[in-house]
Amino acid sequence: MAKKRHFYLILILGSLAALGPFSIDMYLPGFVDIAKDLSSNESTVALSLSSFFIGISAGQLLYGPLLDKFGRKKPLYFGLALYILSSFLCLAVTDVNQLIVLRFVQAIGSCATAVASVAMVRDLFSVEESPKVFASLMLVIAVSPMLAPTAGGYLISALGWKYVFVFLGLMAVLMLLASIFKLPESYKPDPNYSLKPKPILTNFFTVLKEPQFYTYALISSITFSGLFAYVSSSPQVFMKIYEVSKTGYGWIFALLSVSFIGSSQVNSLILRWFTSKNIITYALIAQCIFSLIFLVFALNNWLNLYSTIGFIALFLACLGLINPNAAALSLAPFTKNAGSASALMGALQMGLGALASVMVSLFSEHSVVPMPLVMTAAAFIALGCLLIGRRFITTEVESSTDAAVAAH
Repeated sequence: MAKKRHFYLILILGSLAALGPFSIDMYLPGFVDIAKDLSSNESTVALSLSSFFIGISAGQLLYGPLLDKFGRKKPLYFGLALYILSSFLCLAVTDVNQLIVLRFVQAIGSCATAVASVAMVRDLFSVEESPKVFASLMLVIAVSPMLAPTAGGYLISALGWKYVFVFLGLMAVLMLLASIFKLPESYKPDPNYSLKPKPILTNFFTVLKEPQFYTYALISSITFSGLFAYVSSSPQVFMKIYEVSKTGYGWIFALLSVSFIGSSQVNSLILRWFTSKNIITYALIAQCIFSLIFLVFALNNWLNLYSTIGFIALFLACLGLINPNAAALSLAPFTKNAGSASALMGALQMGLGALASVMVSLFSEHSVVPMPLVMTAAAFIALGCLLIGRRFITTEVESSTDAAVAAH
């Protein structure tokens, strides 16, 4: 593949994959203003974040079969069109419940971009290349936490929180145009693929029976729930407990994303010497240690703004090593059912993320403890899944060290 074409593919696929995270992060600095304008409170506004996670989780199960039936591009167009419509409808909300519902619809649209981008990586790149491609996608995805809350903070301060949804709608329009004119169709539509419930469920069950899939998809999803616990509770933690301004919160969010970006790119380098399997093991153990210390500090009231930022950065750095490798390993056994596999993995990630965000929102708005509590639980449960799941994997499909070096 020519380097220029490779670059544009990564850029477009990364942008598509980043639409969901961008939709999550950009309006976070506006939680206080949204609650005030809609006569609600921050915990209730946070349910609009939970509904977004639920929408992505449910929608990906829908788009997986559609991607295998109609190819990658037509379902992608539909999802982007739905996203654009719901984004502009958010301008007319007068009640927090309307926002919660529209965020759910917006998520149904955005999850098409998430499923399609992951499936197209599997279509266009070899098993040996895919961990590095996923890491490259993470570089694009990870830019969104750097830009979105910071830009959102300034945009909300200048024009109001509703203009965030104007920006998101226009961004989706650009992605739709790029997809139409620059993105190749990477999968031949299968006219024999049935959209009836029974064969769809059979396909999902076939994917779920693969031990390598459920082991690494669970690891990726459970550790991601710790990320979503941080995202959903961070407005209260930083802006209410530590009294950081909207723009200051955006800069903190950007700073923390650096650890995620850095580690995901370091992953591409250390794949020269370590397998994906070993990287996941070491990173999970480190994540357990860091999150447990974070929780101990929180329970004993030893935290301040800077130590909280430091512990979150360490957790995200471990996640940046875990996720690209877990994603690559979970999808590696599949060719024909790659769309369904990527949909299931995305649904697990967002479903557990929604659960984590709801759990955090149920706790007091005046305590840091819920954040490290959920993060610690996620890390230890994921490590348990790794130790147990590997016992059922007879032959693990993984790029060797030599292949990783050659493909770099």
